[in-house]
Amino acid sequence: MHELKGKVAVVTGASTPRGIGNAIAKLFAEAGASLLLVADGTAEQLETAVRECRAFSGAGRIESALIDLAAAGAPERMIAQADALFGRVDVLVNNAAIRASFRFGEFTREQFERAVAVNLAAPFFASQAVLPIMRRQGGGRIIHIASQMGHVAFDQRAVYGLTKAALIHLTKSMAYELARDNIVVNAISPGPIETGRSLTRSREDTQKLMDKVPAGRFGEPHEIANVAFYLAAHSPSFLQGQDLVVDGGYIIH
Repeated sequence: MHELKGKVAVVTGASTPRGIGNAIAKLFAEAGASLLLVADGTAEQLETAVRECRAFSGAGRIESALIDLAAAGAPERMIAQADALFGRVDVLVNNAAIRASFRFGEFTREQFERAVAVNLAAPFFASQAVLPIMRRQGGGRIIHIASQMGHVAFDQRAVYGLTKAALIHLTKSMAYELARDNIVVNAISPGPIETGRSLTRSREDTQKLMDKVPAGRFGEPHEIANVAFYLAAHSPSFLQGQDLVVDGGYIIH
């Protein structure tokens, strides 16, 4: 149960209840990891996530930081804070994202630039910042949370899909260069997941989306967390630069 004992993980977008980052943080804590939970939301939600992670028997040290990852230099400061707190970073989970939803032709430059900053630039610069730490300690794992929308088009998701497709390519490029340093880089592309966002979707839209999922249901956050845990704790170093699509079969037809 404590496969991550002695390991340190940074998880972004970790505070949203029923969110993927929150589920990953809890599973890592249950496995004994020390964590820096990062979010750009409410302090109350982040404090709740910290309490829930600390409640697991055997969990390591759990810390948090409210950080706007869209700000210049913020991803680097996040990694520096983790290094100062723990002296190492074994796993970086780049999960935070903005799902900008507008019809093409209606996006403002500000909306475009903020989505790119959080969804793509933040993982890019956080990953660059963690390299010296991982090299110093002899290796590490970097996990990008991409999306099925990085593979297929979807209504009102032009910018979101663009950033996730780029994140998938970044995964491959990083793995190609960093494997020799024993830094294992992979991505996970979730499909329709039953998160808090699902509550705002109409019954009609829900059914329309469900009809496209061969599994006949939406996924659960813990199912994505299980894959992240595998990549963090068990995946072989020969598994490099892959995008593991967990979408109930959405993109196979």
